[in-house]
Amino acid sequence: MNTKVIVYYIGVSMLMVAALMVVSGIIACFTPDDVSRIPLLFSAFVTAVAGAFPLLFVKRGTERLRFREGNSVVVFSWLCACLFGMLPYLLYGQEFDVLDALFESVSGFTTTGASILDDVEALPRGLQFWRISTAWVGGVGIVTLFSMLVTRVGDRSALSGAEISDVARSRFTGERNALFANRLLVVYLCLTLVTLFALKLTGMGWFDSATHAMSACSTCGFSTRNTSIAAFNNPAAEIVLTFAMLAAALNFGLIFLSFLRGGPKLWRSETVRVFLGLVALFIVMIAVNLLWSGGYDSVLKALRDSAFQVASLATTTGFATRDTVMWPAFSMALLWLCSWVCGCSGSTSGGIKIDRLLLAVKGIRARVRSAVNPGLVRTVRVDGVARTPEQVGDAGTFIFCYLLIAALFTVINVAGGLDFVTGLTASVACLGNVGPGFGEVGSMANYAHIPAALKGAGIVEMLLGRLEIFPVLYLFGERYVKN
Repeated sequence: MNTKVIVYYIGVSMLMVAALMVVSGIIACFTPDDVSRIPLLFSAFVTAVAGAFPLLFVKRGTERLRFREGNSVVVFSWLCACLFGMLPYLLYGQEFDVLDALFESVSGFTTTGASILDDVEALPRGLQFWRISTAWVGGVGIVTLFSMLVTRVGDRSALSGAEISDVARSRFTGERNALFANRLLVVYLCLTLVTLFALKLTGMGWFDSATHAMSACSTCGFSTRNTSIAAFNNPAAEIVLTFAMLAAALNFGLIFLSFLRGGPKLWRSETVRVFLGLVALFIVMIAVNLLWSGGYDSVLKALRDSAFQVASLATTTGFATRDTVMWPAFSMALLWLCSWVCGCSGSTSGGIKIDRLLLAVKGIRARVRSAVNPGLVRTVRVDGVARTPEQVGDAGTFIFCYLLIAALFTVINVAGGLDFVTGLTASVACLGNVGPGFGEVGSMANYAHIPAALKGAGIVEMLLGRLEIFPVLYLFGERYVKN
């Protein structure tokens, strides 16, 4: 393995993180009495020095970046970004010790949105912007973003190919991985800007509009208010954010082809139709349950709250307008199911992804039909494209590993002192990068009271979920596998 090229590209990613700290520091400098300017700017200096060192003293070489190097760059860039990203929190102090600062940093970069803060509004504006900018960068992918600076197409393809899952790039293969990354960035930027101006038109201030647009489009759910979106009591803003969250959970490649190239329309995609159909079904079922339980006396009010919360959890965003822990058990169960599958591959959402679920279900159906009629060959097709048995098997393997990890960390959470509902939903919320669960980690609660060991477990789960498990297994499990 070419260690020099790995260190070189990790250095590039650190410079990008440092640049974000500088932007946040500048915002702090222009905000009166903002005490986060020194922590942010000093952190930017330390991160920039750490990133510049490899670029000055380590040469990239002429060898083309291979999958092993690309995978190592992805995993270690995420780890380094999270470690250096906690510096502003740690230097600021207040509620942050080392573990809490790391938890908040990992939660941001992985777009989980789980927080240890009891009073978000007490944070200075510069630190609030840094907190949400980590989510915005994490949504599109740290390596995918800095790969735009890579001049060699082969290296760019290897980097984006290692970070973006195969199922997300089903229409983009080989050197076209870099093309997919370019299209992803264009859509991401446009979606963020459209959401920003739409929120401004609803009456929100520029800072709140910008930060919540970044948070919604990254499907993170970090807010500048303690009670999340409920603090604004703004139905128009809720509608804008609902559409923004759902758009961010669709395949960005399809969005690009539909709106910027005039290609296949989104509604022609089977995965998009299934995802949006399930979202609509869950919205109606929860609204009916809310009305039936007597908690709501208005159909429009029930639909408004149901639509927002389903969109929030089904896209792994985690915004809240209501304390869903107080909702009927049936509604909570449906919302919990939303946090398992989530959006489409090629989006900023986490979870299993509807693409893999659809592929696995069709694979099971084909297997059953083949058993009933052995002479009949069944081809699994998703979005009209024939899938190989290896692709079907990969989807099933991922889902199995996902369920196994969720179960394992549920046991760890319960053994660490959490009740079963809290332990189970916290495990699913961290692994799926959802943020809120139920019980003690509900939509209006946080992770501040969680024992230190379980915060560490949550950090591991958030990273595994954002990296989609296998890059970490490839890196750390390779040494134990004999060729």
